[in-house]
Amino acid sequence: MEFRMERGALTDAVAWAARVLPARSPVPVLGGLLLDVADGRLRVSGLDFEASARVEVEAHTVRSGQVLVMGRRLLDICKVLPDGPVQCAVEGSRCTVSGGGARFGLSVLPLDDYPALPPLPEVRGLVDAAEFSAAVAQVAVAAGRDDTLPALTGIRIGLDGSTMTLAATDRYRFAVRTLPWRAAAPDATAEVVVSARRLAEIARSVGRPGRVSVALDAGSAGFEHAGMRTTVRLLDGRLPRHDKLFALADPTVAVLDRARLLEAVKRVSVVADGGSPLQLTFSPGPDGSVLLQAGYEDDIASQRLPAVWEGAEEMTVAFNPAYLMDALSSFEDPTVRMSLMGPGQRAMITGGDGADAPAHQHLLMSVKPALL
Repeated sequence: MEFRMERGALTDAVAWAARVLPARSPVPVLGGLLLDVADGRLRVSGLDFEASARVEVEAHTVRSGQVLVMGRRLLDICKVLPDGPVQCAVEGSRCTVSGGGARFGLSVLPLDDYPALPPLPEVRGLVDAAEFSAAVAQVAVAAGRDDTLPALTGIRIGLDGSTMTLAATDRYRFAVRTLPWRAAAPDATAEVVVSARRLAEIARSVGRPGRVSVALDAGSAGFEHAGMRTTVRLLDGRLPRHDKLFALADPTVAVLDRARLLEAVKRVSVVADGGSPLQLTFSPGPDGSVLLQAGYEDDIASQRLPAVWEGAEEMTVAFNPAYLMDALSSFEDPTVRMSLMGPGQRAMITGGDGADAPAHQHLLMSVKPALL
């Protein structure tokens, strides 16, 4: 096997496939990347017990063939090679990588011990790549981190006709994003839970123009875009439904400048040590405002911002400052609407002016306001 290509293109392909390699594995070959070159195309593949990845790029083929080498070592080499053409060749039991006067030798792993990549499941439809990437990022912040509750570490993907719904929750916050998609069949429906970490990695890598093929079966999800194909094992269990949680009866609404509010939350929460809450006091009147406060005893901070407050009376609510920052950062709208039920109750954050049904909703549980 022997091929030549530009260092940058090789590095990108190796880095993309290496994302799925396990940090540690009792099976040494699972730390390898399979390089398969033929007919002017290089395919780089990797897998572990939960996910697989394959990317196909152009390469000048000198000799067709395959080789399995340690993936992270190959990536380290690609990163330090000088810019310009790179040549890879198998010479006996060694794979050489050379370019710009530098030359590296890598030991070859046994191909016979390497498992076959799982096939792509049945393609259910197509979704815009950039919109899908943005939507996953918006909901992934609400996914749990506790591996003892695996379903809560995932993102629910719901397919219903022409709508895709992404949802994630860690029980203290709940993010939902809907987006249009083109179903392969008009009556296509599905509901699965995919690891939020894995799906976020996939979404970041497919943020280019074009469409992503979404494939699902009983045990795995697959995504294909611009020569990149990946599969990931589904998580067991289900996420709770959000319909009733999101139905707030007669909330009081505040409209605020998102960027200014986010900066104020970051500023004031500097003194919110130990997970102490950030308090927001909304005041009515023609010059409506919100007062942000945090801290205890001598270490306190506050900032007042203008706000359109629809309530007739003052209301004070409090939030985990990190959760509030995550929620505000997930929006791109210039303004946000906070629909509040009162202290210690649910609060809904949406973007825009509220004229249309929001595509992105982020529910937070408020906490008991602190005595400052």
